Amino acid sequence: MRLKVLGCSGGIGGGLRTTSFLLGRHTLVDAGTGVADLSVAELSQIDHLFLTHAHLDHIAMLPLLVDTVGAMRDKPLLVYATAATLDILRTHIFNWKVWPDFAEIPDKDAPWMRFVPFELGQSMSPEPGFSVTALPALHTVPAVGYRFDSGKSSIVFSGDTTVNDAFWPVVNAIDNLKVLIIETAFCNRERAIAEASRHLCPAMLAEELAKLTQAAEIYITHLKPGEIELTMQEIGEDAAAFRPRMLKNGQIIDF
Repeated sequence: MRLKVLGCSGGIGGGLRTTSFLLGRHTLVDAGTGVADLSVAELSQIDHLFLTHAHLDHIAMLPLLVDTVGAMRDKPLLVYATAATLDILRTHIFNWKVWPDFAEIPDKDAPWMRFVPFELGQSMSPEPGFSVTALPALHTVPAVGYRFDSGKSSIVFSGDTTVNDAFWPVVNAIDNLKVLIIETAFCNRERAIAEASRHLCPAMLAEELAKLTQAAEIYITHLKPGEIELTMQEIGEDAAAFRPRMLKNGQIIDF
């Protein structure tokens, strides 16, 4: 199985794309601006979307995705998220004011999109070859991370999160962990902003990685445009023992 990075930036500009991963051919994780780089044919093949949370950089393309390919499909796009996240989407996005409610189009019995509650600790296999499990995250809105398990190995994605002691015992119990994708949104001089917005900075990342007892490849996501080189330099200094690397748009990780 493979994960393809469609977007992994904390912003846009100069070719940067916000968070979205493609698993296999039919499953997305988050729907940031990177989704727009898929062809219409590829978009029409997406059957499952797992959301970490409801912030715009992770859901921006969902309304347009459904609108673009809904009429081409013979079944609804299934959108998985916690009940709290789904409630935010219903109230603030698919409310007929910001965007039509495609859970009712063309009708409620045969919609183009269907919300599926997917709670912390829950697992499922959206398509053959891997499973998805919701992991603890701690952010300014209800949020989760995810584990993707092919049986052979696992990738863990932290989602947007801050210092989170509930996350590490779950990760450390994974016996086939291969890759940890973890966010770091701000440089060290902006630690106060990172703490207030419930993100990480390099010093906080190093403190968190010290809780990891498993060997794993570490990739950094959600870097802010304009601070990428500085933040990665600080990560290299503060968390050198873990040899973290920057996740890149278009990168493919086999697992």
